[in-house]
Amino acid sequence: MTVYAAGAVLWREEKGVLQLALVHRGRYNDYGWAKGKLDPGEVLPQTAVREVLEETGLKVKLGVKLPVQRYKLPSGEPKEVHFWAARVSDSALAGSKFVPHEEVAEVIWATPEKVASLLSYDADKELLKHVVGLYNRELLYTKPFVVLRHAKATPRTDWKGPDGKRTLLSSGKAQAKALIPVLNAFGPKKIVTSPWVRCLTTVEPYAKKYKFPIVERIALSEHGNANGPARTKNVVRDLIDTQKPALLCSHRPSLPSIIDELSDNATLAQKKELQQGLLLKPGHLMVVHMTVEPKGHRRQIASIEQYASFIAD
Repeated sequence: MTVYAAGAVLWREEKGVLQLALVHRGRYNDYGWAKGKLDPGEVLPQTAVREVLEETGLKVKLGVKLPVQRYKLPSGEPKEVHFWAARVSDSALAGSKFVPHEEVAEVIWATPEKVASLLSYDADKELLKHVVGLYNRELLYTKPFVVLRHAKATPRTDWKGPDGKRTLLSSGKAQAKALIPVLNAFGPKKIVTSPWVRCLTTVEPYAKKYKFPIVERIALSEHGNANGPARTKNVVRDLIDTQKPALLCSHRPSLPSIIDELSDNATLAQKKELQQGLLLKPGHLMVVHMTVEPKGHRRQIASIEQYASFIAD
């Protein structure tokens, strides 16, 4: 059985110079990235932010998805370690409560050149090269644009009232609650949704927990998109241009308009990857990591990934 783990390559800039964080494990006297094993009931992004906090004392939100490390353990079991880049703000660094402990003796911030000389494992050195490459191509500093399809709702055939009032099933409500730690790993703060009940009640648990306001846009509803897909696209474009960490919740029939507008910022290969968003199941989401650009510059897509809550469909 495959053993899963997750972590992050922590980075910041100091006077325009890239700095990266290593953890020094005293027990093994080795240097590597902050990471740890998946706990039961977790989704990998949730594991990554938890392990970073436990090992470094830093609260982070995940950025670009990085290559997966795959290798065999001494027992012969396969292991996968999933990594993200994670920018550490000045306030997060100042708020770190790290104290040396049994697993991690110290956290070291250093330049890529120094980090390369300290890393103990070849796979971590390859990850370093990838991160530096992203930094050099200005693809490392990103904010997420999360596309979420509403959680599982009462079937149309079982609903007697207006479609906009159709409620979530009990399994859908469980999905909405289970999405909280998944969404929090990426940290969207601007929440825009269809005003229909099944969308509102999908984002409400996350919004209420972190006290984020919810913005309702009729253009994201099924009828709104059917009557004016250009208006749906305008909502998406406005959200992209704000450059804020964003969450957009809508319906399956509206997904083509949403994906089409996101595709304007994509490469040819990324456009094909975005098409997978048309297949999102209820309660599933796509995270599009988009670069932070100077005003007037078009944002680039750095990576795309999909997730579901831990609740069965």
